[in-house]
Amino acid sequence: MTGKRALSRADVMAMEDYAKIRAERRQAVARLKQDRRLAVGPFATFYFESYDTMWLQVHEMLFVEGGGEAQIAGELEAYNPLIPQGNNLVATLMFELDDPVRRDRELRRLGGVEETVRLEIGDEEVMAVAIQDEVERTTPEGKTSAVQFLRFPLSEAQIAKFRDPSVRLVLGFRHPAYAHLAVMPEATRAALAEDLG
Repeated sequence: MTGKRALSRADVMAMEDYAKIRAERRQAVARLKQDRRLAVGPFATFYFESYDTMWLQVHEMLFVEGGGEAQIAGELEAYNPLIPQGNNLVATLMFELDDPVRRDRELRRLGGVEETVRLEIGDEEVMAVAIQDEVERTTPEGKTSAVQFLRFPLSEAQIAKFRDPSVRLVLGFRHPAYAHLAVMPEATRAALAEDLG
């Protein structure tokens, strides 16, 4: 955990240098992500982001797309909002359905789902806030996107409760077509607590 809350141009390696450490960094972040992933219901998965996951994402985009210096500012602009700021958690929510016909059917049933995501911290409830970008997450016809970017803003008192292993944490939805919940495992709580404070 770096403790950093933003990526700058100075954090971006030259691609020839990144290529030398790419496999190692990808493995390290894959290990990091194991405790930052939480499945809720049959096909929704939350991937909680951090500086480290976004550092890798920016480098992977630059490496794969090869846009060079001209691409860097756009990647930083796209991925910096997904780095937690000490008083929030940030997650990429993915609806993971391999069958395209079923995926289309389910996403059409889930319009507005991003407005129903909640984190229960003991007897308190924190509603997720959609991170605004240029993409419409639910169409006027009511079809939601398979990928959502969410922020959970937390007060100091809620952060203290989040860190307390005796307080039950539950992540879930209030959507009528997807009213699923999952208790957050202790390993996930511990990993995400590093993003707070």
